[in-house]
Amino acid sequence: MLSPHEIAALILVKEAPAPVDLDPTDLDTLLEHQLVTLEKRPSGHACPRLKQRGDFLLKAVSRNR
Repeated sequence: MLSPHEIAALILVKEAPAPVDLDPTDLDTLLEHQLVTLEKRPSGHACPRLKQRGDFLLKAVSRNR
């Protein structure tokens, strides 16, 4: 189960127009649950990207509001 803070981090990954800097603990949790992946940028930095599982989770959360 994700905390509200981790769900907010997942929303940021999906909605942010530019790469976001997440709390490392939140990012580790999202990676562990296979909700995001890290994409290498040409600059050499890794950028979190939403995976299909993460998108499904956000859709489920939005339906239950």
